[in-house]
Amino acid sequence: MGHHVNVEREYRLLRQQMDRNVCPVPDSPAILGILRILYSPDEAAFAAKLPIKPTRIGKLVPKFAMPEDELRGKLTDLAERGLVFDFERKGERYYSLPPVLGGIYEYVMMRARDDLPMEELSRLFDEYMNADRKHLEAVYSGETQFARAFVREEALPEEDHSEILDYERVSRMIESASLLTIALCPCRHTKSHLGTACDRPQRTCISLNKGAESVLHSGISERIDKREALRIVDECKTAGLVQVGDNVQRNSSFVCNCCSCCCTLFNGARTLGIGHAIVTSNWMAELDTEKCTGCGRCVASCPMHALATPEKGGKTTLNAAACLGCGVCYTMCRSDALRMKARDRRVFTPETTFDMIGHMAIERGKVAEMLFDDPERLSHRALGRLLRLLETSPPWKAAMAVRPLRSTFLNTMLKLARESKE
Repeated sequence: MGHHVNVEREYRLLRQQMDRNVCPVPDSPAILGILRILYSPDEAAFAAKLPIKPTRIGKLVPKFAMPEDELRGKLTDLAERGLVFDFERKGERYYSLPPVLGGIYEYVMMRARDDLPMEELSRLFDEYMNADRKHLEAVYSGETQFARAFVREEALPEEDHSEILDYERVSRMIESASLLTIALCPCRHTKSHLGTACDRPQRTCISLNKGAESVLHSGISERIDKREALRIVDECKTAGLVQVGDNVQRNSSFVCNCCSCCCTLFNGARTLGIGHAIVTSNWMAELDTEKCTGCGRCVASCPMHALATPEKGGKTTLNAAACLGCGVCYTMCRSDALRMKARDRRVFTPETTFDMIGHMAIERGKVAEMLFDDPERLSHRALGRLLRLLETSPPWKAAMAVRPLRSTFLNTMLKLARESKE
């Protein structure tokens, strides 16, 4: 009995370490079931010691007290199974413990597997990702999210094309990418094991740049060229899928092609009423009721149910507040009744992944984890960037007005800055 308790403890400690990420991992029977399938007890104890920030292997050797080659082998094995983040920077490999959403879920489900009980795993993922309210509310708390929607460029009026920026164009992101890979859509793949997937294509998950390097190195996806990536996007548009990517301006890592029926992000955004689970584009639909015939094609295609037709027929109505700004409705309309217009206020998009994570950490109360997750100390430059984010964050402006808290915080930051130079 004692041995069984100790085994359970390893999984609980692993879950607790994952929960320190800016995408939280709340406790539940489902997540513990997932971890039991994916990790042996020894692997769970090993992974629980990994930092949540990318860390060079040389910094990890003292923590794990094993030769570097042996440590690298263990980390590589976990990375190839989708259980550890692994990427290269300036000739060195970095490793970290990922969260579930935006990490393990995608990496595990982005390819066909014969080494796992996929039906049971899919059931547990579906329960945790789509039905566990505690998990969904924790993941989507705060205003800054890790995913944003793209507008279909062809849906914009000609006069507005000059207003769309490069980071808003899927075509431009693909054409400028240093590397591209393709893998299965994790959401539709999950649903296929449950017998509830839609008939949309599944080979649709595109990784870019460093994100592509990581999944290619771990054998999770396969390399494609730019022409193939653009062809896949066109195929997905024809199928009525929405293009969604990471919420950054530079060095994007993924472009998903999402359906509203299977996608866990759309489930959080629409079914559970968490409207900001996906950040909108800088555009929104505008409906011309004089031209509308009430055919309902746009209603059926809208992933957010922002369009509706009265039960007794008549004109379609638009709930502008629910509009994601994806432009799918425009491409379905045959009466020229829909167009896309710029939002009154530009949507905030963090410049880099560091900035995005910084804002998420501030909003979710995870700054301590971001600052103090040794052994990899924040660099002097990173400390400065995080301070600038804090200075512009309204909750922290209010908190820093309290003198004792301000003094303690600034003294700690100065101490960290001195240590980073040593």
